[in-house]
Amino acid sequence: MRYVITGRNIDVTEGLKAAVHEKIGKLERYFTPDTEVHVTLGVEKDRQKIEVTIPLKGRIVRAEETSSDMYVSIDLVEEIIERQLRRYKTRIIDKKHTGENFTDEYMENDYDEDGSVNIIRTKKFAVKPVDPEEACLQMELLGHNFYVFRNSETDEVNVVYKRKDNTYGLIEPEF
Repeated sequence: MRYVITGRNIDVTEGLKAAVHEKIGKLERYFTPDTEVHVTLGVEKDRQKIEVTIPLKGRIVRAEETSSDMYVSIDLVEEIIERQLRRYKTRIIDKKHTGENFTDEYMENDYDEDGSVNIIRTKKFAVKPVDPEEACLQMELLGHNFYVFRNSETDEVNVVYKRKDNTYGLIEPEF
């Protein structure tokens, strides 16, 4: 695997790089050598955060973990990605995706974990045209952490969501 390691508010030392290569390197058994792994290490106040993104053909495997120690965060994020790969193997590799980023071992193994999803409730609602700021306000009034709306400026369906740091994000899908 090819690593792209960057730091936010932190100097990425050789020790951190070695820890990333050692822990995230355990995932090499799942991916081909030309798979690129984006690792971002960051520090905010007392929080040590790692984000790992592995872009695949048609999909993205992503995990993030925060703790008071960067090395603990690195350990935890590796476990999350491995669990995701085992659980969602049947969804990651379907008729549309050839699995070209994965090793033969991963493709041939069956994993015990059940990756089924049970939808227990379905809602229908009118998608009204509003601007993103109004959508954020509506989301807050409803007490939700996301809100689907038709953007009055672009006439596209968008989603606003509340982030962990009490800021807002906007998703504008491309079709």
